[in-house]
Amino acid sequence: MNKVMIIAAEASSAHYAVKLMKEWKAQGRDIDFFGVGTLAMENLGFRRLGKAEEMAVVGIFEVAKHFSHLKNVFNKLVQAAMDEKPDFVILMDYPDFNLRLAKKLKGLNIKAFYYISPQVWAWRKSRIHDIKAYCEKVFLLFPFEKSFYDAHQVSNEFVGHPLLEDLTPSLLDPENNFYERQKYGIKKHEIVLALMPGSRHGEIERNFPLQLDAAKIILAKYPQVVLSICVAPTLTREHLLPYLENFGYSYIIIKDDPNRMIALSDIVLVASGTATLMVGLLAKPMVIMYKVNWLTGVVGSLLTRGLKFFGLINLVHDRRVVPECKQSETNPRNLAGHLEKYIIDSEYKNKVVQQLETTRDILAAGETGLTATQKVVHSLNRYFQ
Repeated sequence: MNKVMIIAAEASSAHYAVKLMKEWKAQGRDIDFFGVGTLAMENLGFRRLGKAEEMAVVGIFEVAKHFSHLKNVFNKLVQAAMDEKPDFVILMDYPDFNLRLAKKLKGLNIKAFYYISPQVWAWRKSRIHDIKAYCEKVFLLFPFEKSFYDAHQVSNEFVGHPLLEDLTPSLLDPENNFYERQKYGIKKHEIVLALMPGSRHGEIERNFPLQLDAAKIILAKYPQVVLSICVAPTLTREHLLPYLENFGYSYIIIKDDPNRMIALSDIVLVASGTATLMVGLLAKPMVIMYKVNWLTGVVGSLLTRGLKFFGLINLVHDRRVVPECKQSETNPRNLAGHLEKYIIDSEYKNKVVQQLETTRDILAAGETGLTATQKVVHSLNRYFQ
């Protein structure tokens, strides 16, 4: 039996890890998967040495608070690599943790591959030297990443974005979406404002109250707006309900496949991250918000100087397609103002939609007939012992 260690400590990374596991299973390969992942991965036979929902922390203070737990998981992974000698290890996002692990794996003569690579082109570019030293190869999701990795002579392959694999015809069918909206009692003339506060507990604490306050401003002014609250795969409704106790307005709370939740919407207020790509691929007008601890924000600003945008969808298009609000800009009145423009200015909204509809072509990696997942699996198959 082959052995593959996967480190997927983020909701989005785990989603892509599930795709890899399913692709290998479809090929009939007998593989023992273990490492860090989600319950969905565990349900496919993954052995969890670390739980993604307990490790998805962001920011200086948040990491410090969870340091003991993260160190414990790290040590378990190193020991498992020594004991079980996996054919290779797939590192997904989570750069500080994963690059330290990659260094340990290099010392154990175990090959590490980076899929969902760190955004070294955006900040802390010096990490490229660690990637080059400790990783066998990097699989790239964005076309603009390739020139950066090539310039630093890091072995890489642009495979396209795995989110494209989730775009079923029904998601892009207005008639089907109208039918799905009816299930929630949404009328044809109503405008659905979706809130996507994030997938981590810390993100919910920072983002959700601000999103709700912005929604109140919109709901008070526009009775035709219906509020939809999207629950991330790593969370439950119960995580969000305490924030809604004194909300004072009607809302729909939905826990479903993220794409299906987005497809129901007309406008989205979304936390910065992979979710902005999901919203963009479905061509839904959005406002992006980014809010972290003050010190984390200061350090982040210093490290990302020169970066024109922080929203992934704007980075992909290399232009400010949709509004993005950062730190002090992320206040309810400002967020509501950007959302309101989509409601009152149909020409502006349609222009944004048209620009977002080109996202699928930008993120596709040629006409090979293979998905991003299949390309990664195909490349890694040669490393099985």
